Amino acid sequence: MLSLDDFKKIGLEDKPVFDTHYRQFPPSHSGELFSTMISWGEYVEYHYVLVDNNIIIVSKDKDGEVLHHPSGKFNEDLLKQVMALSIKENAIFGFIKKTEKNLLSAQYPSLTFVDDRDYFDYVYSASDLAELPGTKFGKIRNRLNKFTKNFAYITEEISEKNMEEVNEFLKRWCLWKDCGSDELLENERKAIIYSMSHFFDLGLKGISLRINDAIQAIAVYEKMNADTVIVHFEKGAPDYDGIYKAINKETAQRLRQQVPYIDREEDLGIPGLRQAKLSYNPHHFIEIYHVTKESLRTTTV
Repeated sequence: MLSLDDFKKIGLEDKPVFDTHYRQFPPSHSGELFSTMISWGEYVEYHYVLVDNNIIIVSKDKDGEVLHHPSGKFNEDLLKQVMALSIKENAIFGFIKKTEKNLLSAQYPSLTFVDDRDYFDYVYSASDLAELPGTKFGKIRNRLNKFTKNFAYITEEISEKNMEEVNEFLKRWCLWKDCGSDELLENERKAIIYSMSHFFDLGLKGISLRINDAIQAIAVYEKMNADTVIVHFEKGAPDYDGIYKAINKETAQRLRQQVPYIDREEDLGIPGLRQAKLSYNPHHFIEIYHVTKESLRTTTV
């Protein structure tokens, strides 16, 4: 029977395990990515276990523990063990994607699911972000045109040659945002620092945008599956109105030849961030759900 003692805290040395697993079972949500979990490890503690070709994650933050739906080939016995462990530990059984929710609903009709809207990933058409077509992108195009009229810029790939400059820019960005005054921003700062410190180990890629020979914006991304690249971080200097529109479009123009979709992660329920992500007209969402503890306890597994 599955126990929390079976789980190991995720470390950088575990990347080959996840790489091998995800070649067979590609992830589709930002929270499943090894780079996400390892980078945000100070904010959310992640442990995992590999059982019968399934990876199971347990994540823990100040609000408690969540046992994630197994990733891998469907295994009913293992699924029952995860649900039983959730009951035993009074943890949430969650991180359930829509296809998994539909299967669980059919098998266990008494389960009650709650959508975790704050953690829905926003997925966009790469071509839409690259071209900004039609009236629905009119306001974004207007701000972008104003930016390009006022500021000459160039873009370049993030590499060993400019990594020091990128890190200096990120220090300035955190001073502008006063990261220390906000818990989420401070933990995002730590996640970015970790990601940039292990940029090549994690297989990340990115671009920077220069104005007057100084880096003023960056985007960091990686390929998530055959159809999708995920943008983990996108940061710009506040002195240049429209710079986020520029780095967004430049990123999409580079990626559109590789994949049809760009995942820009969740909004965490932050009103301004939600409004900004919706303004780019997402193609679809990767929906996430959890099971209520009461319905889980009363379901025979």
